This record gives sequence, C-alpha cells and structure tokens, in this order.
Amino acid sequence: MFGSRAARAVALGATLAIVAFAAFRRLRAAPPAPLFGYAAASSAPGVSWEQKFRALPQADNIRANMQYLSAEPHNAGTPRQHVLALWVMHQLQADGFSAHLEEYQTLYPTPLVRQVELVAPSHYEAKLQEPPIPQDPTSGQAGQMPTVNMYAVDGDVTAPLVYVNYGLPGDYAELAKLGISVRGKIVIARYGGSWRGIKPKLAHQHGALGCLIYSDPRDDGYYQGDPYPNGAYRPQWGVQRGSVMEMELYPGDPETPGWGSVPGAKRLPLSQVPNLEKIPVQPLAWGDALPLLRALGGPVAPPSWRGALPITYHVGPGPAVVHLQEKSNWGLANLYDVVGTIRGSEHPNQWIVRGNHLDAWVNGADDPLSGQSSLVEEARAFGVLLRQGWRPKRTIVYCAWDGEEPGIIGSTEFSETHAAELQKDAVAYFNTDTSGRGYLQLGGSQTLQHFLNLVAQDITDPQSGTSVWLKAEQHRLAAATTPAAKAAVMDGGDLRVAALGSGSDFSPFLQHLGIAAADLSYGGEGGNGVYHSAYDDFYWYTHFGDTTFVYERALAQTVGTAVMRLADADVLPFQFTGFADNLQRYERQIEGEYQAQAGAPAFDFAPLRQAIGSLHQAAVGYDRTMAADAANGSLFAIPAAQRNALNHLLYTSERTLLSPRGLPRRPWYQHQIYAPGLFTGYGVKTLPGVREAIEQKDYATAAQEEQVLVGVLNAFTRQVEAAQSKL
Repeated sequence: MFGSRAARAVALGATLAIVAFAAFRRLRAAPPAPLFGYAAASSAPGVSWEQKFRALPQADNIRANMQYLSAEPHNAGTPRQHVLALWVMHQLQADGFSAHLEEYQTLYPTPLVRQVELVAPSHYEAKLQEPPIPQDPTSGQAGQMPTVNMYAVDGDVTAPLVYVNYGLPGDYAELAKLGISVRGKIVIARYGGSWRGIKPKLAHQHGALGCLIYSDPRDDGYYQGDPYPNGAYRPQWGVQRGSVMEMELYPGDPETPGWGSVPGAKRLPLSQVPNLEKIPVQPLAWGDALPLLRALGGPVAPPSWRGALPITYHVGPGPAVVHLQEKSNWGLANLYDVVGTIRGSEHPNQWIVRGNHLDAWVNGADDPLSGQSSLVEEARAFGVLLRQGWRPKRTIVYCAWDGEEPGIIGSTEFSETHAAELQKDAVAYFNTDTSGRGYLQLGGSQTLQHFLNLVAQDITDPQSGTSVWLKAEQHRLAAATTPAAKAAVMDGGDLRVAALGSGSDFSPFLQHLGIAAADLSYGGEGGNGVYHSAYDDFYWYTHFGDTTFVYERALAQTVGTAVMRLADADVLPFQFTGFADNLQRYERQIEGEYQAQAGAPAFDFAPLRQAIGSLHQAAVGYDRTMAADAANGSLFAIPAAQRNALNHLLYTSERTLLSPRGLPRRPWYQHQIYAPGLFTGYGVKTLPGVREAIEQKDYATAAQEEQVLVGVLNAFTRQVEAAQSKL
C-alpha cells in the first residue's frame, strides 16, 4: 500500500523539491554563456571589465555635469558654447582620450526684427518673449536666444489670418472641403503632429504669405498637467524655438551641401540655397496666440482641430488681419565639435563612434544636456578603466557636436569632412540626445537589433530592479491595444528596434554614409512642456525631469556597455534576421497602402517581395551558422585574416543599402531603407523611395524606385552570403 493521499502528496512534493533543487544546482554550476561574438577566453575578462564599468558612473557626477553645462545660455556660435566645448575637451583629455576641437564656419541667421501684430478687427502686439519665473534662477538670464524659427526667409507681410490646425496635408484637404484657401493669407498652426518645418513648407506650397506656429495647451500645456513652475508643462508664455530648415532635403550648413564647411570652403550663394523656408515664420506662446485666434471668424473648426484655449475655435479667414515682420542677420558662425579618441589595441582602423550634441536653444538641461552629461560621465568611467589596464581592441571616438539645434550642423559637417575615413573605418555610431525617467527607448539600424537587446538585458533598471529590457517589454505590451500591436512588440525573442527618421545627430552617419547607427534614451514617466524654451534648465530638470539622475546613470551604463562590447568583440555581433523580418513588415505595409488606393493601376510588387525573401533566407542562414559556430568555438578558430575579412563584411554591410543617386528630389539621403519623410520631418519613412511615390500616386516613380531598392537589397544579400562563406 502507498499510504494515505496526504502522505503521498507530501512524498511527491519532497521528490519535486529535490529534483528542482538539483536542477537549480546544475544551473548555478553551469558557466555563463559567453558574450555574443566573444570567444570563451575573451568573454570572461570582457564580462569582468563591463561589470567594473557599470559600477563606475555616479548620478551625483552627472548632476554636477548638468549644473555646470546648463548654468548659462549657450546656443551655437556664442562665446559660452566655445567655453563649454573646451571644457568637454579637457574632461576627455583628463580621462585618457586624445581630444581636440574641429572648427566649422556655417550660415547662422540671428534675429534682428521680430514682429507679430493683430491690426484688425482690434489691435494686439505680441510679446514674443518668455518672462522670468521667480523660483527659477536662470530663466531670466541675459544672452538668451530670442524666440525664433530659424532659417526662414526675411519678410514683411500683412494679410488675413487662417487657422490650419497642425498645418499638415490632411488639414489642407479639410480646408478644401470647407472651400477655404490660404492663398495670400497668413496661417496659424499649432505645434505637433509633425516636425515644425513641414508647417511653413506646406503653407507656402498652398500660397500663404507667412506662418505662425503656437503651442496649444491641449498638446503640452495645462490640459496635460500643471504648467511650470507648479508642474512640468508649458506655461502661458512658454515658446518652442526651433529650426525650420528643410532638413528633409539635407541637414547641415545650407551653403555647403555634401561637403564640409571648414574655414575657407566653397559656399553656395544665399540666393541658391534650396532648403530655406520660403516665407517668414514666427513661433508663439499660447498667450500671444489667444488674441489672434479669438479674433477669427468663419466656420467653426472641426472637433479634432479644437485645442484647449477658452474660445470657440474658428478657421477664418478674417476678420483677423495680422502683420508679420521677420529680419535676420545672415552671417556665418564658428562652430566647434569636440572629438576624443582612445586608440584601439588590435584594430585601430575600426571605429566605434559615440556622440551627443552640446549646443542648446537656451540653457538646455534636458535637451541636450541630459544626454551630454551622461556622455561625460561615461568617458570618466573609461578613464578609470584605462588606468586599471583596460584597452579597447577597436578605436573608440567620443564626440560632442555643435549646431545640432539649428540643423544637425556639427555632426553633418564632421561626417562630410571625414566621409572617406568614416565609410572605410566606422563600425557603428551610438547617439543620445534628451533622456529622462522611464523606459529604455531603442531606435536604429535593425542589423543591431539583437545586439542592443542583449545589452539591455544586462542593465538593471534603477526603480524596479529588473533589467531595463524587461521593463521596456512590459511597458510596450501594456501600451499595445490590439493583438496585432502586441505581436508587433516582439521580433522573435527581441524587442523591435524602431527605424530612425531624423531630428538628431545619427542622421548623417546612417542616412548619408551608411554606417549602422543606434539612438538610445530613457523616458515616458514624466511630462515635458518646456521643450526648446528658456525654462528647459537645471531648475526644471531637478524638479520634474529625472530628479535623482538615476536614469541618467542608467543611460551612461547602457551606452557605455554597448560601446565596450562592440569595441572588444572578436566577431562583430551583427545579426540580419531581425532586419529581414522588419523589411517584410514594411513591404506589406506599402502593399496595403497601395491596395487602399481606389483606381490605382496594376503594380508589380513581386520583384521586391522576391528580393526581401532572398535576403531573409541568407540572413537566417548566416545567423544560424554564426550562432552554431560561436557555440562550438569554431567561429573563433578561423585564421585571423579570415576573421578580419568577416568583420569587414559585417560592418560595411550597411553601406550596400546606399544608392549614390539618393532619393528622388533629395540626393543627399542615400539610404534606401530609412529616411525622414518629405512631409513627416523627424518621422521615418521606411523603404522611402517606393513608399512615398505610392503615397503620392506616382506609380512610374514607384516602379523606378522599386528597381533601385531591389538592387541594393540584392547587394546586401550577396554581402551576407559572403560573410557566411567566411564561417
């Protein structure tokens, strides 16, 4: 007899406990898997150095960096910005980097006249300035950049006003339904929905004479939460400065498209510069916009156009008539990039490049100093490791860019000046910009997707104690509202890495030079209504940003680990299946858009589907073989020359996705997979040549772009197959 049921249950429980404990002992006894891309012999010291690195960044140091860097206004071209560039350079030198400044001279219009005046049916003169806030000690400092939308042409116009919502293509379609034209008018659009430069661009294309852009409290003001200084959101007189340069054509110095604006470089005449906005533009606080909007008549705005101001939103035109005058000094400014280098011990001609911009519109604690302060602390940690005997196998290049705010200028001019070296030697580029409290946000080349996921799994979230990867996964799944959206969160076992459009310094590396890039940040657990205003300063950040700086520490740990791991890998941990999976998703999206167009002529997507299918097959083959060879050690037993050839194929694979002819109407953008949209600005367009032509119902161009896209995908496939042949 087996005894009672209770006794049997106790015996079974004891047996299971013994089995579980034995399994746990075996798991504990099993050696950890080597770092991906590392031989067993190099993985253990690699893990040890990484753990030492991650223990070094300190939140208090990052806080001190931000306090110093944000102490005064420091927009591009100012003496204070030069002082800060020298300070960062000296910090890098003290940390063991070989560091220097690189100077560029760029077109940089500074405002002379700014006037917005309601002249009918009543009179109101816009203030166009941000008052100091008593609690905030730097909000009223001298030397602040006035409230401007830079790189719009000078103008002096008076015309009836029309409200155009966000000023996007769909909004003009709605105006057409209402029988309202903006030709010969001044438009007023609210910030949001797309990049600010799209608003005056479309206004001009529809015949408008001028453009005002205001911050509606529904989008980043009191509708979202308490306004500053009681909360994080934009107050009544807060203004979003910003460039309206047509960066979707090309970023950088407008007068030197495609070449570096080093002192003495040839320059386009101002009259021939194509990427300036063609009408005057001025940003407004909602306090200045309210009297203008209140004076509008005409139809009541559609429900989705209505903001949170205490008025009935009307579209116009009139009876409000506005006088807008803008005049700038169209001179040159001296910009200074900081470039610091740790020379690689084994592969000095393979570069891991890391950057964050240093310039701000005013004090810029959040944008960009949340990222820049972490970068400086990363460099300090590397300095400690260097003194302890660590040397990276590949060269590490740390950069603080100037002139990002007016048009991604410093990084673009550096990339254009050093294009040949970068295309030959750069393995990857890691970018940060603004960062705060919350979840890890991953964007970049999807050939780095698996690598970035592995790094994220090794970083501890400072609040939950789990990995930042797990916290990001849980957040994404909770935010997904449909089964399809939840399925799209993951790509196999990896979190999907978002494709990159524009808006920060990764753009020239990825989209012009074909260097695999990643853009990393934390955020999502705090509001921000001080973007590009005088209130983006140390007081705001320490009260409403990452107040304890623990996520800035996590940012330094995350990016520094990614830099170290890539710098010291025996075989570069590029993977291609995730990239191919995302390509299949993008192609299906385009087919869906095409099929939704009524009356569209026949279009053959078969060549594109076949090219992506072949790439997927090659990607799976390489990834499986590489993983198997890494597991059994044969990957690291191949001759050094063969392994070097393999690594070269891996890090130059992104170059094969370039077409020298570039995208239609904008040859500077050569990457055929990722680009900012012509009408989305910062927002990405994947497979942009085909996608945008389909969206515009230009099927002849779509067919031509499909041929180009198939060509680069086939070249990429051949490169992956060549890499597999080295295994």
